[in-house]
Amino acid sequence: MTQPLASADPARVIAIARSWLGTPYHDQASLRGVGCDCLGLARGVWREIVGPEPFPIPPYSRDWGETGPREVLADGARRMMPEIAPADAGPGTLVLFRMDSRAIAKHVGILTGPDTFLHAYERLGVIEEPLTAAWRRRIAFAFLFPQH
Repeated sequence: MTQPLASADPARVIAIARSWLGTPYHDQASLRGVGCDCLGLARGVWREIVGPEPFPIPPYSRDWGETGPREVLADGARRMMPEIAPADAGPGTLVLFRMDSRAIAKHVGILTGPDTFLHAYERLGVIEEPLTAAWRRRIAFAFLFPQH
């Protein structure tokens, strides 16, 4: 039986994620201060917490209404991060949002407090904002960054 991965210090995850605040939005990019999308933000935090990305990210569509038989983003996260129940997600947790109830989860954020999260949003770049009821009900999956 394999041991579960230890999770990274939530305070460190949050500090690193906040260092991306103000990074402009740029689809499929992942360069702090230069440009990133929501997945690029998560990838950048991963690189600082864990190290090199374990596999290349294939091109993906920006369509939040995309449907399909597979939760591609969640499946990818499961390959490298411990999954927890969304109800158990606390600060420092990576959350995946399902933006349309009929669609697959396509948006990524990092919880920074009990009622706040950080994400990259088109036209706004990386921002921290309240985790409103509307955002909270869209959380479909939650994952912990592993400890390096």
